[in-house]
Parts: sequence; structure tokens; C-alpha cells
Amino acid sequence: IYGFSTPEKTLQGVLLAQKKFIYHYKNMRWAKGRHETYLCFVVKRRVGPNSLSFDFGHLRNRSGCHVELLFLRLLEAGALYSVGLCYSVTWFCSWSPCSDCSYRLAQFLSQTPNLRLRIYVSRLYFCDPEDSSAREGLRMLQRAGVQITVMNYEDYFYCWQTFVACRQRVFKAWDGLHQNSVQLARKLNDILQPGEAEDWGDAFELLGL
Repeated sequence: IYGFSTPEKTLQGVLLAQKKFIYHYKNMRWAKGRHETYLCFVVKRRVGPNSLSFDFGHLRNRSGCHVELLFLRLLEAGALYSVGLCYSVTWFCSWSPCSDCSYRLAQFLSQTPNLRLRIYVSRLYFCDPEDSSAREGLRMLQRAGVQITVMNYEDYFYCWQTFVACRQRVFKAWDGLHQNSVQLARKLNDILQPGEAEDWGDAFELLGL
């Protein structure tokens, strides 16, 4: 499900239910039974010298297709992407990408230099073994210029306000949110190795990022 931030569009129908968001994004260490991956996205583009446009929404994996690849399908179908514009895309994912999705994303980004991707993750997918392919996939994304970060309280709060039908209910942190976020951030830091990535700073400077 995705929505466009235009006046004629309504947020109804593109917002996650409160319980669904908490269930899928809760950053517990052992997330048994959570086989689906949710991806909340913000697409920011410059459409004129002094104007930006935004698309937002969420997706989940379905029919054997991982959610990261579903997002790429949206781009390739022209629903969120036009050649010639400068894009900044932000994802908030319940799981980090698997190795295959990381490879596909890195391949796509190598062919799309006008798009910058940031990924915030709630949990790390199959990253416990030090030699896991998922770990190498995350390093591959970093080498491709992707910024990968573990979600903290501020990120959950932003998602709650932006993607969830919160009905003015204030986001309340669950027990262990901060501690788990710190531990996962340390693990991600151990996984990622410093790498040289091509700098597209000049191209994105107009976006104010």
C-alpha cells in the first residue's frame, strides 16, 4: 500500500494499525513468528528550482517477493521515479535486508546515481553468525553508498506520527526499546566495515540533506 502526498489524496488506507506496527517493529532480540517484513518509505524529489515533492507509504512482502524488491518494482514501473530528477529515499524496515536483496539493491543503485538510499532497521536479519551472507550483504550496501542505521526512539516516534493511524495517541516506548536499540546498533557497527563510497554530495545538496 502506498500513498502520495498530494492534496487530493487522503491518508486513510495507507496508515498502519497501531497494534500491527508495534508487533512487526518491536525490536526484541528473538522475534519469533514475525515472518513478514514491513517497509515504510519516504521518497523526496526536487521537481523545480524551489519546490520538492514527497511520496510516502508502506509495503510488506507478499507472494514470495521480498518487500525490498517490491519497492524496486514500484520504481521501475514509474510509480515513484522519473529519470532526470534527484531523489532521496528513506526506508524504515522491520528487518534488515537479506543477502539477495542487498545484492539486488546494490546492483540497482550502481545504475541509478541520482538516487540516494537510507535504511533504518528495527532488527537484524540472520546476522548472528559472523560469516553469514546477510552480514556481507549489509557491507555490500554500505559500499554502494547506503546509510544503514538501527532505529532508536526518535525513529519509532517519527514512524508512529507518519505511518501509523495513531489517532493523536502519543507513542509509548515498550520495555527494552532503548537497551535493545543500543545493542543492535553495536552489532551493526561491528558488522559494517569502513568503506569508500562515491560521493554524490553535490548532486544532493539541493535537497538540503
